[in-house]
Amino acid sequence: VELPPSHLPAGRAAAVAVGYLRYLRGGPGRGLQLRALRRARRQDIDDVGHKYYLELELEDVLDKDRTVNCTAEVLYPLGSKSTAPEVQVTVQGELRSTEEADQEFYNRIRSLEKELVAENIPDSHGNVPPELEPIHLLAWAASGYVIWQNSTENTNFHLAQVKHVKQVKRSDEHLQFDYVLLLHEMVSQEVMPWEVTVLWHPWHGARVSRDRRHTPGAGS
Repeated sequence: VELPPSHLPAGRAAAVAVGYLRYLRGGPGRGLQLRALRRARRQDIDDVGHKYYLELELEDVLDKDRTVNCTAEVLYPLGSKSTAPEVQVTVQGELRSTEEADQEFYNRIRSLEKELVAENIPDSHGNVPPELEPIHLLAWAASGYVIWQNSTENTNFHLAQVKHVKQVKRSDEHLQFDYVLLLHEMVSQEVMPWEVTVLWHPWHGARVSRDRRHTPGAGS
């Protein structure tokens, strides 16, 4: 079934695909977001689930002039709320290299005398201090993982804010950040705090090692 790009379930599937790609290819030097949903169609597969075929145009928030096209398939399995959608994404064209920025950020964090701690990014005016931009973009990549893992056909999550972030010293080469992210679920309008631990290294990218919905009162 061919769907108009304004179709809400198609838009929700696109948000899952972008979240997935942001987790795989995003980081402190790159933030991918949806510029346009070009085409969408849905296939209902008996006893399996609903599969969306999408053509997307993405932009890099740090370089708005550069866009890349990608195709995505998002399959929502039937029946299970706890199974993440299956996502496949193919990027057409090259993403801007972040090697230099990544290395610079890595060296800067490694050389800090005290572990980095920050909160409320962006602030209530929507501002992100330049030195915290990479921390914010890394949170964006991590939120992509949470969005992908927890989305259903009826949800649409967005990262609203980094409530809190704390760097944790490690004995290996990775940087570790413990985040509390505020995710805004656009359908129910609920804002959910989510605890996410991210490991990052310029050569290996971002990896979410732990995530859980934060329940107030269950210890910090």
